[in-house]
Parts: sequence; C-alpha cells; structure tokens
Amino acid sequence: MGTVETSDRKTLLNGRANGLPVADASKSASALLVGFDWGTNKSCVYVAEPGSSEASLNVVIPTLVGYASEGIVDGILPDNAKTLIGDEAVKYRNHLRMVQPMIDGVVDDLSASRDFAKHIRSVIAPEPGTELRAVIGMPANAERSARENLRQAVNGVFERVILIPEPFLAALGYRDESRLGSTGYVDPVSNSLFVDIGGGTTDVCLVQGYYPVANDQISFAFAGDKVDALIAEGIKKTYPDVQLSLHKIREIKEKHSFAGKPEAPVIVNVVVGGKMRKLDVTEAISAATDALLREIHEAVKALIVRSNSDTVVELMQNIILTGGGSRIHGLDTELQRLLTEEGFEAPRVHIVGDGYKEYVAKGALKAARQAKESQWQQIIS
Repeated sequence: MGTVETSDRKTLLNGRANGLPVADASKSASALLVGFDWGTNKSCVYVAEPGSSEASLNVVIPTLVGYASEGIVDGILPDNAKTLIGDEAVKYRNHLRMVQPMIDGVVDDLSASRDFAKHIRSVIAPEPGTELRAVIGMPANAERSARENLRQAVNGVFERVILIPEPFLAALGYRDESRLGSTGYVDPVSNSLFVDIGGGTTDVCLVQGYYPVANDQISFAFAGDKVDALIAEGIKKTYPDVQLSLHKIREIKEKHSFAGKPEAPVIVNVVVGGKMRKLDVTEAISAATDALLREIHEAVKALIVRSNSDTVVELMQNIILTGGGSRIHGLDTELQRLLTEEGFEAPRVHIVGDGYKEYVAKGALKAARQAKESQWQQIIS
C-alpha cells in the first residue's frame, strides 16, 4: 500500500508557499480528492474536486458498526437493516452487536472495517465512473501489517491512496497559510512538536518542514480508550456495586476530565438499579489523566532531545496538543509545568481547540492536493 517515498518528502509541503492546490494535469475531472482521518472512536472526511480550494463535503462519523441482534422484531431497526453505522449504530446500540473496526488506531476487525469504508463511500456518493483518491492518516510508526490491513479494508472503496502519519497531517491542517511569514507566527509545518491524543493511540511527532522519518515519531497505545478503562476501574474500586456502560464512562470523561489539581470535587449523578446515585469520581479521573500525562511527558522529552539544536528554542514555543484527549482541562498547562520543572527553556504548550476533529482530515486533503502523480498508489487486489 502507498506510503510517501523518501525522495518525495518535501513535495507534499512545497508546490505553492500558501498551500493552494498544485496543478496536476494527470488528475482528470472525473476524480475526487479525499482527506480521511480514520479514528478509533470518530472519523472525519473532507472531500474536494481537484483544483478546488473549497471542500464539497466535511463530515464527522462515529467509528462504529452495529449488526442486528438475532431474533430482533421487525420494525425495531430502520428499514429492518442488518447493519447500521455511525450515529445510527449509536442510536440503536441496545439492539445491535456493536463492533469497533479500529483498535489503537489500526484495523482490528477487517469485515467491520470494510463495511465502514463502504459506508464512507456511500456518504461521499461519487458520480458513476468517478475515481476516489484518498490520503489516509495512520498512527505514527504503524507497522507494515497495519498498512496491509488498511489496504484490504479500502480495496474497492478508494482507487488510489497515500498513507501519512496523523500528527504530520494535523500540523498541515492546523497551518494558517494566511499568516505565513508574519512576525511572531511559527509555522507548525516548519517547526513544531505535535501530540495527537486519539482514542486508541497517542502519536507524538516532530514536524520540521519535511516528511517525518521513524526517529521523528513516537506512538504508544495509551490514549482515550485507556483513560476510559482506568476511570471505570477507579469507579469500580470505590463503588463495587455500580456497573456503568462504556458509553456512560466516556460521557463522564468528556464532560468532567481534568489534569492537575481539581477546582472542586467531581460529583456525577447516575442511575443504578433504577435509583439515582451521586458518585464522587474525582480520584478516578485524576489517576487516569495523570497516567496519560506522564506518558505524554516522557515522549515529548524524548523527541525534544532528538531535535536539531539550532531549531530547538523555536520548537519549544510550538508544542501543540490535538485529538480528543487535548480537551482534558488543564492538560496543556500541566505538561508545560512539568517541562519547565525539568529545566527546558521556556516551553509553551498550545491546544488546537474545538476544531481538533477536523485537522487531520483537513491536512490530508491539503496533502492530496499537493501530491505528485507518482505518489498515488493504486489499490490492487
């Protein structure tokens, strides 16, 4: 399956300095470009015609596939569907066998992944004869087997693909072309350290103006899903009689998670056995997010040490948190505090904000616009 060759690393960054599409006469009008962030919990897709500076489609879809339970009564599921995907799978989850196609950012269930990929094509709804060319984000340092599994999953869905590490795409998507060259603006594609905290993996990547190599990246399977598991474990330890669904645990995390010292105890209302209970989940959340923070801190330190001594001062000003985990309240300030206490020179940690769901896909679409014809890999069974 396609990756970007070493000799082509800078091509995706060059073309025009303002990041506008690179003209490529070989791309016909019957093609569509797709930027695809295939996440463990949520996926984002950007679609555009070659040569267009605007996306024609931008959608976020829960990465879930639900298969109808045996013996389900007619009329329970819409159109008596055997398979529901995304938001519909979440809505009817009590009547479905739920499958996560992706675990730790890579294909875990090939059949469900193929069903999900086919759904993505149906959402894009290309005209007959239209070729779909997709740049797809992958976890940093994804193994060859993970790439092959993804190739199998999208075979027959996309005609040509390029795989690029997700943190690099996040930097490309976060880049503000209108500010390039402005005083005080550090181009994230030129010199930054991106920390992409997803559902299955946290990817940390040095982005310094070229396509990153293995030594520029660290990926580890400690991210949102692991935080969920630790919160559930902590609640169970304090309240042995309470059984909360993963959906409820994730809801608590997304609403109440914090790093560092809590501003106040976190008390949540849950229904247990038909009765309302108040649970103090402060310690459970604190322990889970602190474990994530320690993992990120170690990875960030390791990549700072590997960076060029001539660029490290500027790099320290551009440590950027993205992905769902970046929404943990105080994670940026706590990471900055730990780096300062370690003696690193004036670190500044930023968060990308509410647009985190879209930056990888947006960067993937930019990469698709700038790719050379030779970089597109045809999927062949």
